[in-house]
Amino acid sequence: MSMLSEFKEFAVKGNVVDMAVGIIIGAAFGGIVNSLVNDVIMPPVGLLLGKVDFSNLFVDLSGKGFVALSEAKKAGAPVMAYGLFLNTVINFVILAFVIFLVVQGVNRLKRQQAAAPPAAPPGPTAEETLLREIRDLLARGR
Repeated sequence: MSMLSEFKEFAVKGNVVDMAVGIIIGAAFGGIVNSLVNDVIMPPVGLLLGKVDFSNLFVDLSGKGFVALSEAKKAGAPVMAYGLFLNTVINFVILAFVIFLVVQGVNRLKRQQAAAPPAAPPGPTAEETLLREIRDLLARGR
């Protein structure tokens, strides 16, 4: 089997399409989580901690005393933007927890399906029943 035909077989399988859909949905979901953290969770947390804007927390490595992260970045000064890092960590924790919940739900469904009793085999069709009756009549007639 050539490499091209193996690739075609791989690419046509449902797994690749499912994976692509998952990646697209995951990227969109990442945007939602990012907005949740930056626009919904962090503002009240910052307010509780004394009106701190986490996205503006940074260490100015140039020593020029920039007041805002945007000013330092605009000037091209070296900074450690640990507030943005905290936001990213919180994004990761939320995403990881949601993925954990999804995997847990899928595993629960798989366990339920595995524990379910096997379906009873279907009974004979009307044609099979009629053929058996004919067979039995012929056997008795001999």
